[in-house]
Amino acid sequence: GWVIAPIVGLLAILYLSYRQVLAAYPSNGGAYTVARENLGELPSLVAASALMIDYVLNVAVGISAGVGALTSSVPSLHAWTVPLCLGILALVALANLRGTREAGWLFAGPTYLFIACFLGIVGVGLFKLATGDAAPVVAPPALGRETEAIGVWLVLRAFAAGCTAMTGVEAVSNGIGAFKEPVVWQARATLTAICLVLGLLLAGIAAVASGYAIGATDQAAAGYQSVLSQLVGAVIGRGPPYYVAMASLLVVLCLSANTSFVGFPRVCSLVASHDYLPRAFAHADRRLVYSAGVVFLTVTAGGLLVLFGGITDRLIPLFAIGAFLTFSMSQLGMIAHWRRTKAGGYPRAINTAGAATTIVALVVITAAKFVEGAWIVTLAVPASVALLLAINRYYRRQAERIASAGAFAIDERDPPTVLVGDEDGR
Repeated sequence: GWVIAPIVGLLAILYLSYRQVLAAYPSNGGAYTVARENLGELPSLVAASALMIDYVLNVAVGISAGVGALTSSVPSLHAWTVPLCLGILALVALANLRGTREAGWLFAGPTYLFIACFLGIVGVGLFKLATGDAAPVVAPPALGRETEAIGVWLVLRAFAAGCTAMTGVEAVSNGIGAFKEPVVWQARATLTAICLVLGLLLAGIAAVASGYAIGATDQAAAGYQSVLSQLVGAVIGRGPPYYVAMASLLVVLCLSANTSFVGFPRVCSLVASHDYLPRAFAHADRRLVYSAGVVFLTVTAGGLLVLFGGITDRLIPLFAIGAFLTFSMSQLGMIAHWRRTKAGGYPRAINTAGAATTIVALVVITAAKFVEGAWIVTLAVPASVALLLAINRYYRRQAERIASAGAFAIDERDPPTVLVGDEDGR
């Protein structure tokens, strides 16, 4: 349970660091922009690659976790995990291809319901623990190596798993262009709300889960119960409120996947505008949707869901690496920004602390999760950077050929003859 303390501390440092990013880059504070303006071409492409990979994995993790909540509530659906994941993915993709710009109010309702439900459940759970009214849960069979692991390695793995909860912090800086005036104030207020709720839920759920002796189970096994399903059932029972809470969790996780369908096409458009991606990614269609980015995101996320069987635990190691590499590049870019603008003091100190802690977290997560799939991202990021550079070289060669061809020769032609009739057509 105490492992949550450094995780909440890291969240606080990230919160303070990203407040500086939002103030310094009020038009676009994404890691790609910050790295491009302050660190140069190669670091910016590392940031772009990590960010794009993170967006793809956010879709896969959000949907697989949502389906995990559904199958925990309705165990008979467990055999349909992958089809359910692909069905939800298709619905989210179609909604975005049609345009969802005016649906903010629709997304807000389930989000507020989720926050109310789980803060309430945490509060009830803590009250029962304090009054001695809480009975430990006899959990379904847990993963053997999870329960038998001891010592420092278990702590590192628990820390790595917990850190994945913070991966949505970057979304505010990437989507700052969507905020209304005053942009910086609105974005900072949103970031504050996200981090406050996340911190309360992380600490509260960890305390209640520890008090009720709740453990993780294998999502691939029949009878799977997620940690949150066990927690909700233990605190309030399996009556109608249980199903309301789990339904709100399912919807919110699907909405978290939807944030990638907003952010990923925007990042691809920005990268394509600098000739590092095919130009089809740079242009919006008549619905003002970057459909090339949406389609690419859908196909790649769907492939991951099929490849990993829709199992969240298999996807999380990949997700965490991309997220913390993005955090690190953003913070290193901000340090260079303060050095270039000759600003010092508090802002520079905050981003220095942010860079140090995110790099340490990145190393810990990579070491703890390497054999569980993190190695894939350590290969995917360099491969993506190489591909982006190859695309850019192609466009540069095309531009050089056009420039060397000289001006086009246009023959002199007689002006055209235009026949004009009167109102009767004569």
